Amino acid sequence: MSFNINEYYYKLSQGDVLLAYKGSITSELINEVLEAVEEKLEKVNESGKTRKKLYNVLVESMQNLFHHIEETHEGINEDLEPKFGVLVVERDGEKYKVITGNFINNKKIKFLKEKIDKINSMSKDELKDMYKFILNHQKISAKGGGGLGLVDIARKTGNDILYEFYPYNNDYSFFNLIIEI
Repeated sequence: MSFNINEYYYKLSQGDVLLAYKGSITSELINEVLEAVEEKLEKVNESGKTRKKLYNVLVESMQNLFHHIEETHEGINEDLEPKFGVLVVERDGEKYKVITGNFINNKKIKFLKEKIDKINSMSKDELKDMYKFILNHQKISAKGGGGLGLVDIARKTGNDILYEFYPYNNDYSFFNLIIEI
């Protein structure tokens, strides 16, 4: 197919990149990334409000990757580590972008697309109500979440959650999530 993980990662790694990573997504990595980004933001004297918002979005994004990523990648002809994902944090003018990527089974695309589109269509008040509803009524899933991550990201940033699916083969696509802060 036309999607190439190395070309994708190379393109993302250009520009004003604070952090770029591809490999296994682990709980230890989450802590290391959070520390590294916090340190870099302090060095450039970023405002406390922006640092807090970026930090919160980064936590949610990495937890989404960690909890929902495919453990193995049968049918993907790449030499990938278990729980393979991509994370890039970049500055784009006055904004920051948190970009995550991972392979996803094509059967999950419709559900994920509908979920993100629904979140993107909601007003600030509707997002707040949905957040409260999920918090009070949802059970924690076997993967460790109750569905709050993307809703919380939309609430904190006030921006649409951008995404793309790059077809890889008949069974998998590469899911790219872009969050602007």
